[in-house]
Amino acid sequence: MSADRVLGCILAGGQSRRMGGGDKSLMDLGGKTMLDMVVERFRQQVPEIILNANGDPGRFSPFGLPVVADPVGEFAGPLAGILAGLSYARANRPGITHVVSVAGDTPFFPVTLVKHLCSVTPSREPVIALASSSDRLHPVFGLWPVALYEDLHDWLTSGQSGKVLAFVDRHDSVEVSFSTDPATGMDPFFNANRPEDLAKVQEAMSPR
Repeated sequence: MSADRVLGCILAGGQSRRMGGGDKSLMDLGGKTMLDMVVERFRQQVPEIILNANGDPGRFSPFGLPVVADPVGEFAGPLAGILAGLSYARANRPGITHVVSVAGDTPFFPVTLVKHLCSVTPSREPVIALASSSDRLHPVFGLWPVALYEDLHDWLTSGQSGKVLAFVDRHDSVEVSFSTDPATGMDPFFNANRPEDLAKVQEAMSPR
């Protein structure tokens, strides 16, 4: 698999209930937002990025990214966001074979994520690659073949489970393990769900 045939998709379509609502990825962390950090890391890895989010796309205009809403349901979870990425690739980027998804609230995800997911994925077979760390799977960090668009669309529109692994279990998949983030000493897939998690992100951003 080659990274130049991969579209990046940042999943930011959730409702952030545990953060009190709103866009947690846009909360200020001392001059930067988590989304700033995610975009910065992602731009080093893929030639193009889209943002999956619902509601008014104008709030993301400073990033200059295409904003694509969930194509099915209403706040239907990360699978709907992954479907948004696959749909965008099919409609707009015929040379793209895979979409790699990352969460908009995980600012320290590996800078080698796409490289390592691609390294274990056959280019001619519809195999899903998922990231893991510390023996824990992180299914929203995955490499998804565009060829699975129709199956995922049918899965979601027929009322099947919105859990990512329920869909993954229907297909061949591989797991790629990542180690602790060397710059912060944190799990690279640490995600900020609660106000206290934002404090941990800010602490990790501070010069050591």
